[in-house]
Amino acid sequence: MSTEPQTPPASSTIRTSPRPTGEGLRLDTRKGRWIEHWNPEDTQQWESEGKAIAGRNLRWSIFAEFLGFVVWQLWSIVVVQLPGAGFQLSTSETFWLLSMPSLVGATLRIPYTFMVPKFGGRNWTIVSAMLLLIPSIGLAVCVSNPATPFPVLLAVAALAGFGGGNFASSMANITFFYPAREKGWALGLNAAGGNLGAAVAQLVVPIAVSLTASVVSAGAGLGVAGLLWVPLILVAAVGAYRNMDNLASAKGDLAGSVAALKEPHLWIMAFLYIGTFGSFIGFSGVFPKLIKDFFPAYSSFAVGAAALSLAFLGPLVGSLARPYGGRLADRFGGARMAVAAFAAMAVMTLLVIVTLPLKSFWLFLVLFLALFTASGFGNGATYRMIPVIFSTSSRAARSGAAPAQTAKLAAAALGLISAIGAYGGFFIPQVLGASSSATGSYVPAFFGFVAAYVLMLAVTAFCYLRKGSLVATTKA
Repeated sequence: MSTEPQTPPASSTIRTSPRPTGEGLRLDTRKGRWIEHWNPEDTQQWESEGKAIAGRNLRWSIFAEFLGFVVWQLWSIVVVQLPGAGFQLSTSETFWLLSMPSLVGATLRIPYTFMVPKFGGRNWTIVSAMLLLIPSIGLAVCVSNPATPFPVLLAVAALAGFGGGNFASSMANITFFYPAREKGWALGLNAAGGNLGAAVAQLVVPIAVSLTASVVSAGAGLGVAGLLWVPLILVAAVGAYRNMDNLASAKGDLAGSVAALKEPHLWIMAFLYIGTFGSFIGFSGVFPKLIKDFFPAYSSFAVGAAALSLAFLGPLVGSLARPYGGRLADRFGGARMAVAAFAAMAVMTLLVIVTLPLKSFWLFLVLFLALFTASGFGNGATYRMIPVIFSTSSRAARSGAAPAQTAKLAAAALGLISAIGAYGGFFIPQVLGASSSATGSYVPAFFGFVAAYVLMLAVTAFCYLRKGSLVATTKA
């Protein structure tokens, strides 16, 4: 399959400015908002035209990705309220509804990575935003009727995975717009803005559902969880249509992805990213249920006629911590920050186990917020490690590949690692569900998570911090 962008013929060129040769090449715009001659490394072009264009595309990309995370997390909020609306679900069915969006979303991240070069960043943002209407409206329809069969519920929950795929295409699109010196910050803002969607959904949806349910039925109230976002999804699609651009220079690199898959470091970093981002998205999905199961009296707080859940605080602090994790990794080294993050995650999880018999909700909340914060720092740190590792320690680098080649491998690896890491959002609910079904307790699952974090800490230290490692000397 060709990955060349589908640009109109040259006869349709609409020259928007004079185009001198050499340094400071001006931009041409073709029909369909395709931009030719884009080169963010050209300082004159960047300062005169490129910076403003890139900023405009970044803002709408963040908004669309934000809504993707909102839709991705809707079932984590709705599932805990289904019994009150008349649904009868087993423990296994409940955790399948929680984990299915992450399974599909992680899988979709792989093809979504290649959609931007194929169709254009603007065009794919429009399409991917409109696709979010399907799970949003589907959720509203199926939760309004307690007789909805479980397979239908599961299928609609799977469609919420469209929101998880958006991250990959959004990040791939923005990386083409920014020069190397600003790429890290732009991608950090894009990622953090999207991640915040999980927190906003968990804050807003319970309030909207409770207010609606107080006027109509509980089922109709749950339906608002999906319908609430339909107008904003339409705004995102129209905004992308009117304000975003396609870059003719955005080329797909399928060969680079295949080559990256052959690099052992890709699989090591994917394993570590399951521990950081996978924990963030996995615990975001199950946090409302954990609160309800351990501390039912604190699952919601009445604020007038509305019900407020504090579950939103987890993904909020995790999202806000991510860019700072990247910034600290720049200063102290990504591997060191990753080791610190895994150590903190192991300790916080162990403290959750130890303090559960105290039955203190506020202690439980503080420990989980610390766990979310550590996962956010770990997200930023591991993402920072990838380009340095591929430039110093990959097979290509050791065989003398040019920096441009290792940079292409790193870019391909970032997309693949983000996809594999998202499977953690599937594993965590499944492990918790299996633990509950087998033992009647979540504690064995938590011990398993502690062991996993210790293993990830050891892998990071052995591969990237041991004496003589090229990665350690470059503060990866």
